[in-house]
Amino acid sequence: VLASALIGKETANFEFPMFTKFGERREILLNATTRRGPSDEVIGVIGVGQDITQIREITKEQERVADDLSRLIESANAPIFGVDLAGCVTEWNRKAAEISRFTAKETMGKNLVQNFIEPDYRKSVEEVLQDALGGKETANFEFVLKSKFGRTFTVLLNATTRRDGKGNITGVVGVGQDITELNQVLAESKRVADDLTRLIDTANAPIFGIDASGNVTEWNAKASSLLGYSKEEAMGRNLVQRFITEEFKASVDEVLAMALIGRETANFEFPMFTKFGERREILLNATTRRGPNDEVIGVIGVGQDITQIREITKEQERVADDLSRLIESANAPIFGVDLKGMVTEWNQKAAEISGYPKEQAMGKNLVQNFIQPAYRKSVANVLQDALVGRETANFEFVLKSKHDETFTVLLNATTRRDAKGGITGVVGVGQDITELNQVLAASKRVADDLTRLIDTANAPIFGI
Repeated sequence: VLASALIGKETANFEFPMFTKFGERREILLNATTRRGPSDEVIGVIGVGQDITQIREITKEQERVADDLSRLIESANAPIFGVDLAGCVTEWNRKAAEISRFTAKETMGKNLVQNFIEPDYRKSVEEVLQDALGGKETANFEFVLKSKFGRTFTVLLNATTRRDGKGNITGVVGVGQDITELNQVLAESKRVADDLTRLIDTANAPIFGIDASGNVTEWNAKASSLLGYSKEEAMGRNLVQRFITEEFKASVDEVLAMALIGRETANFEFPMFTKFGERREILLNATTRRGPNDEVIGVIGVGQDITQIREITKEQERVADDLSRLIESANAPIFGVDLKGMVTEWNQKAAEISGYPKEQAMGKNLVQNFIQPAYRKSVANVLQDALVGRETANFEFVLKSKHDETFTVLLNATTRRDAKGGITGVVGVGQDITELNQVLAASKRVADDLTRLIDTANAPIFGI
């Protein structure tokens, strides 16, 4: 192009890519013009370019959209046809062929009205097409189509004007719908809607609905029985202002407001008070309610009365707290380990006997750090057994304290489980039997002495 311009052959609209300093590709449309000196001699070339990168991207997108549209028309699950200005068929998709039993090859180029519309409907269909060819489109025009083999279908037609890139009318596109089946679907939809309404009303969970203004539109039987307000008392009232306690009005209002812009909330917990002043704990899922055009029209709140669950939870927490205090203050050494054998419990008595405070024990490996080498294998075996559910009672081993004192400990190793029964570790409840063993040894010694005394006495001794 440049060489041609240097001999006077100029080039217009030459397209090529250039790359920026940073590697970005730019599409350039170039006009190469010969540059001449004072004596009309060629002295160079002037290139006037235009960055058409965005235009090319738009063109590609338009081509993609056009391609998608062609595939959509062909594969759509609705009969679609097109006619030109003379009323002759230019489009005939698979669904049109399926319903009419006329193939695209049999229809293309033929007059739509004269060849494929029942005589009783030809005039009205012709008027709809003529209106569309004049720019006046028609929606939801209903007519009966008779197939190649005599079967009739009720079709709901939208006739849309077809235009070229300059806005000139080139024909009509008709998008139909076989509403024979649709009517059956509508009947089924109504049945489902009725079922859903009954489900909401009879569900064993409080369900309410509000409109975009926050006023109650749904109030099922469970909501009535739980809160004491009848459906008539609730409908049309502002949910937050009428039924939510002052302390939680702002947070509940925020949850509902978020759902009204499509941001749903799950497991939001708040209290509601019954008509008679009783507090009920509610766990709420707030779901956006949408209309037929996907517009937000309100919120559906599906609640769960967790009052009893909360009471049970508090009782469990109290029991757990009591157990923690019992473990901590027990007059017996108690320790716990996790699945890896790391210390998770270390009560005051364990600290007292071992000489290791709780802070130094927690998170450390029990066997490797606190058990004498001679007993490590046997203690590890007891813990491993407990970690697979085989508990051990009255296992005796020697513990050496931080200050080199030795203690004989009698251990019960109990499997620790979570709420679902999964094993989470071991709890060991020990008993310092050092003194007991000493007493037993002394008692045995006295008994042995007595036995020898009886046996060697210089007097007849018998027992009965």
